[in-house]
Amino acid sequence: MRCRPVVLVAAVALLGVGLAGCSEPTAPTGRPAPDTSPKSATPTPRVPAGKAPATSFAVGVRQLKLNRDGDRPLPVSLWYPAAGPAGGAAKRSLPAAAGRFPVVVFSHGLGARPEDYQVLLTRWAAAGFVVAAPRFPHTGRGGDGNPLDVLNQPADVSYVLSRVLALDATAGDPLRGRLDPDRVAATGHSAGGVTTIGLFTTGRDERLDAGIVFAGTALGVGTAFAGAAAPQLFVHGEADEVVSYAAGRAVFDAVPWPKAMLSLPEGDHGRALLGDGEALRVVADTTVEFLRWTLYGDPTAKTRLPADATRGNLATLDDRL
Repeated sequence: MRCRPVVLVAAVALLGVGLAGCSEPTAPTGRPAPDTSPKSATPTPRVPAGKAPATSFAVGVRQLKLNRDGDRPLPVSLWYPAAGPAGGAAKRSLPAAAGRFPVVVFSHGLGARPEDYQVLLTRWAAAGFVVAAPRFPHTGRGGDGNPLDVLNQPADVSYVLSRVLALDATAGDPLRGRLDPDRVAATGHSAGGVTTIGLFTTGRDERLDAGIVFAGTALGVGTAFAGAAAPQLFVHGEADEVVSYAAGRAVFDAVPWPKAMLSLPEGDHGRALLGDGEALRVVADTTVEFLRWTLYGDPTAKTRLPADATRGNLATLDDRL
């Protein structure tokens, strides 16, 4: 998927503000009145019903060196459930835990790196998910910072997903027999949120069962959600100074599938995702339950999700799942 001229000016205006160089915060736009329309008629995810792991895992981490078309280097950080006692930091090259685990692809924001989000991503891995996070060639830290390249990133993610899933059948690979290719989600923050939305619209990847969008907008990728129903969770700060809350809300409203929106009244563009405070714990717990429901088919996770989302009155949840 290559860049389209019609979005050049608008894309520069919005995406040119990097994660590390946010503008001064603007006043929150506020939440619209809650929608009272009936919830989606699709009450369960499309994956078979199951039960998510009840205990936490140790977390291993490894690197893949990928390159799409020979000119798009895509180094990938892989966090995965590992054998051994749970807790502590991720450790390199630990043996994988027994079992077959869903795969979650994460796309970073402009000027960022996968490891900037490792607190959140390792929590997902500890809960029983293999997390693959590429560093994009132009929008990642150390790249040229070209925001227009975001429009090429959905294709990058699909390529990365194919290569990661292939490890399940690769002789001698530590993750052989440990990946579940039928349980896959895409997630991303800011420019990575745009990338994630694109994977369900203009660059629809039918392997995806669910999505999580952090502080994202549909600029350049649109809101023509296509393909089989895939539940979506949006996470957005109401004081976001880069992508307005209203912009994120507009995309959420356009989703035709089961969906929920976690709103943080004091939240900015997402710096909470890079730390380890109370807001991150709410976001981490809510997203874990969403992934347990959508990828493991665990109905009890869906039941727990609202309480996790509103714990401590740090966020509100518009639940249409």
